[in-house]
Amino acid sequence: MSRRLAGPGRALFAPGMWPARRIVGETLIGVVFGLLAAGGEALGHGGAVRIVAVGLAAGVLAPLRRVVPAAVLLLTALGSVPFEGLGPLLLLAAWSAGWRISGVGRAAGVFGLVYVLTLGLGVVRELPRLTPLYAVLAGLGLLVALVVPGLAGRYGSQRRTLTDTLREYHAQLLRERAMIAGQARMRERQRIAQDMHDSLGHQLALISVHTGALEVDRELTGRQREAVGVLRAASVAAMHELREVVGVLRDGTQALGQGADTGGRAAGEVPDAAVPSRGVAGIEGLVETSRSAGAAVELRRTGEVRPLSPAGEHTAYRLVQEGLTNAHKHAPGAPITVALRYEPDSLVVEVANGPARVPADARRSVVSGGQGLTGLGERARLVGGMVHAGPAAGGGFRLAGVLPYTAPDGGVRSPVPGGAATTFVDPAGDFREQSPAGRPGEGDPVIDGIELPKELVRAMSRNTRRSGAAIGCGVVAVTGALLLAAAVVGGIFLMGEADKAMIEPAQYDAVRVGRPEAEVRRKLPDGDSVLTGDLGRGAPPVPAGATCLSLHSTEAGRSWSTLPVFRFCFKGGRLVEKKSFDVES
Repeated sequence: MSRRLAGPGRALFAPGMWPARRIVGETLIGVVFGLLAAGGEALGHGGAVRIVAVGLAAGVLAPLRRVVPAAVLLLTALGSVPFEGLGPLLLLAAWSAGWRISGVGRAAGVFGLVYVLTLGLGVVRELPRLTPLYAVLAGLGLLVALVVPGLAGRYGSQRRTLTDTLREYHAQLLRERAMIAGQARMRERQRIAQDMHDSLGHQLALISVHTGALEVDRELTGRQREAVGVLRAASVAAMHELREVVGVLRDGTQALGQGADTGGRAAGEVPDAAVPSRGVAGIEGLVETSRSAGAAVELRRTGEVRPLSPAGEHTAYRLVQEGLTNAHKHAPGAPITVALRYEPDSLVVEVANGPARVPADARRSVVSGGQGLTGLGERARLVGGMVHAGPAAGGGFRLAGVLPYTAPDGGVRSPVPGGAATTFVDPAGDFREQSPAGRPGEGDPVIDGIELPKELVRAMSRNTRRSGAAIGCGVVAVTGALLLAAAVVGGIFLMGEADKAMIEPAQYDAVRVGRPEAEVRRKLPDGDSVLTGDLGRGAPPVPAGATCLSLHSTEAGRSWSTLPVFRFCFKGGRLVEKKSFDVES
């Protein structure tokens, strides 16, 4: 029945640092990309020192992409030219930079600078053996590796920004709706208070005046005069209670039960001895009043008396009052027991009555709207307690409430050993009215660095973000279409060039040395292709006075860094030599 309250804080190693879960995740990402980089360098036949250095660099750069995305992107892109193992990390760095670099212009500038510098470094590095095909392929490959992940990250960032903005707008609308509803309730409460003051106040005043006059009538007997006195005291008490309720309804500043020890008096009003206390001390007065009305009421107290909060005192008083009223209405003549048990953690208030002595058909009809028990449950909930109502053993009815004591600091003492904070009260507020706190380092840089309220800044920039998201989607679509078209055209071009520059090993074996040059050339491609422009690097010496035709093999090389080449050399109109060898890729 109780609900333990816990704070929503997240475990951080230190203020401003990442959560432990993110630290573990980034460590794993660093290890994975470090291993990928080391493996890539190992496949490229790099030395042990080079493999370890590239792996460590990738492992360090991977988590740093969250802090300095632009710098990591630049270092990774430039490093991927001499160190091929950094290629996988380049994709991650481009995606992270697209996600975290704020502003379309700034992101475009960073990516443009990285593209130009990286492509320029690659061209300078390959300048001695540069071919047009290499330049085209290198430019397209770098464009795909940078732009596609960057646009994907940009789109994800804008989508998340829009989602957060919509969530905050929704929370703000809920809060505004709650404020409007509260104002409407306040106006209605003031109207009800005015009606109660004008109608019930007038009627109770008349009852008090008439009963006061009747009480001094000489024709009344002593018993009648005593009954009239009870009516007058009840009307006076009702007027004071009405004044208290009207004050609560009208002002809305007095919590339920704060008038428990004031008798509902206004500030500075002189106490009225005729007005009963509306706390635990006033329960005995309720019992005496019921006894004077002819009911058999027994009051029991057990345990050491402990203090309650003013609201708790008032709730205990109202619980006994409601229990006695229900017993008088529904079980007239039945014995009633009122028990106050001071338990170690709370006060238990109980009102129980036996079976009704008057038959059901002989009872007078009573008006009961069923609102008393509902109101008692709400009162008890507000002070951290609870109320139970139901049939008693052996017949009759039992109304009981559990009300926590007042703690030394003024709060509600915990009924759980060890002092754990518990309460019967539901958590205040609606979780939909609360904006989720952003994770450290994950907020929009503009929002994190500005001193205006977060919701105001988001509201001011909503149009820019929505248009930015639309522009981002459009750029992604256009860029994807252009890259697809470039890939198709490049594929067709490379297929045509491959027909001019590649033969199968069987064709190489079928050619015999000493055959006429014209016959051999008719069986072979002409070799006039951009793919054959770099096949002389690392080739065996050419026979003196001979002209050679070098062609690619359709089979793969012995390693990723070599290419098999078939060379045919002609001299004096005949084939004088054919060789098969490997060159660097």
